[in-house]
Amino acid sequence: MKNIAITIDEPTLKLLDELAAASARSRGRSALVRIAVREFAEREQRRRIESREDEIIRKHRRRLARQARALVAGQARP
Repeated sequence: MKNIAITIDEPTLKLLDELAAASARSRGRSALVRIAVREFAEREQRRRIESREDEIIRKHRRRLARQARALVAGQARP
Protein backbone atom coordinates (compact mmCIF):
# COMPACT_ATOMS: atom_id res chain seq x y z
CA MET A 1 0.00 0.00 0.00
CA LYS A 2 1.01 3.59 -0.57
CA ASN A 3 0.69 6.43 1.91
CA ILE A 4 -0.99 9.62 0.73
CA ALA A 5 -1.96 12.84 2.43
CA ILE A 6 -5.42 14.34 2.17
CA THR A 7 -7.08 17.44 3.54
CA ILE A 8 -10.47 16.89 5.10
CA ASP A 9 -12.91 19.29 6.73
CA GLU A 10 -13.76 18.98 10.43
CA PRO A 11 -17.37 17.79 10.03
CA THR A 12 -16.30 15.00 7.67
CA LEU A 13 -13.44 14.02 9.98
CA LYS A 14 -15.86 13.89 12.91
CA LEU A 15 -18.19 11.66 10.91
CA LEU A 16 -15.27 9.44 9.93
CA ASP A 17 -14.20 9.12 13.57
CA GLU A 18 -17.76 8.27 14.61
CA LEU A 19 -17.95 5.57 11.94
CA ALA A 20 -14.59 4.16 13.00
CA ALA A 21 -15.65 4.07 16.64
CA ALA A 22 -18.97 2.39 15.81
CA SER A 23 -17.45 -0.15 13.44
CA ALA A 24 -17.98 -3.72 14.62
CA ARG A 25 -14.69 -4.76 13.01
CA SER A 26 -12.56 -2.06 14.65
CA ARG A 27 -11.77 -0.35 11.38
CA GLY A 28 -9.57 2.69 11.47
CA ARG A 29 -9.89 5.85 9.43
CA SER A 30 -7.64 4.57 6.67
CA ALA A 31 -9.66 1.40 6.18
CA LEU A 32 -12.92 3.34 6.07
CA VAL A 33 -11.51 5.83 3.55
CA ARG A 34 -10.21 2.97 1.37
CA ILE A 35 -13.62 1.29 1.44
CA ALA A 36 -15.41 4.55 0.62
CA VAL A 37 -13.06 5.43 -2.24
CA ARG A 38 -13.28 1.91 -3.69
CA GLU A 39 -17.10 1.91 -3.53
CA PHE A 40 -17.24 5.38 -5.09
CA ALA A 41 -14.84 4.40 -7.88
CA GLU A 42 -16.79 1.21 -8.63
CA ARG A 43 -20.07 3.17 -8.78
CA GLU A 44 -18.51 5.73 -11.12
CA GLN A 45 -17.11 3.00 -13.38
CA ARG A 46 -20.52 1.32 -13.52
CA ARG A 47 -22.20 4.68 -14.21
CA ARG A 48 -19.83 5.32 -17.14
CA ILE A 49 -20.42 1.84 -18.56
CA GLU A 50 -24.19 2.25 -18.26
CA SER A 51 -23.97 5.66 -19.91
CA ARG A 52 -22.07 4.17 -22.88
CA GLU A 53 -24.56 1.31 -23.09
CA ASP A 54 -27.49 3.75 -23.02
CA GLU A 55 -25.89 5.73 -25.85
CA ILE A 56 -25.44 2.56 -27.92
CA ILE A 57 -29.07 1.58 -27.31
CA ARG A 58 -30.28 5.07 -28.26
CA LYS A 59 -28.12 5.02 -31.39
CA HIS A 60 -29.52 1.67 -32.52
CA ARG A 61 -33.03 1.85 -31.05
CA ARG A 62 -34.86 1.53 -34.36
CA ARG A 63 -32.91 -1.55 -35.41
CA LEU A 64 -33.32 -3.09 -31.94
CA ALA A 65 -37.08 -2.40 -32.01
CA ARG A 66 -37.33 -3.99 -35.46
CA GLN A 67 -35.44 -7.07 -34.27
CA ALA A 68 -37.61 -7.32 -31.15
CA ARG A 69 -40.80 -7.14 -33.23
CA ALA A 70 -39.48 -9.86 -35.53
CA LEU A 71 -38.64 -12.10 -32.58
CA VAL A 72 -42.04 -11.62 -30.97
CA ALA A 73 -43.79 -12.22 -34.29
CA GLY A 74 -41.75 -15.38 -34.79
CA GLN A 75 -42.65 -16.70 -31.36
CA ALA A 76 -46.36 -15.94 -31.82
CA ARG A 77 -46.70 -18.25 -34.80
CA PRO A 78 -48.28 -21.66 -34.11
